[in-house]
Amino acid sequence: MRKMKLNEKAWANASAVFMGILYIFCALGIVLFPGISKAVAGSWFHGIDLGLIWTGGVRPNFLLGLVTAVVLSWIGGWVFAWLYNKLTK
Repeated sequence: MRKMKLNEKAWANASAVFMGILYIFCALGIVLFPGISKAVAGSWFHGIDLGLIWTGGVRPNFLLGLVTAVVLSWIGGWVFAWLYNKLTK
């Protein structure tokens, strides 16, 4: 049986683009639907009251968050594809 090999660079690029799009839509969701966004985020952080730190808007560090999320997603995507290829040999 022929085993599929993932292209590390393509997988990393796809991961980074997907994360960038997801990050932007998430920021838009916070701006357009702050109440729902706060409720959803609060459900992810068990036992933490986000009301104490919630600002209700996209922070000035949006660009820093976007860049770091995209870069880390690229690295994670590359490592995932590399590891997959190693484990399927």
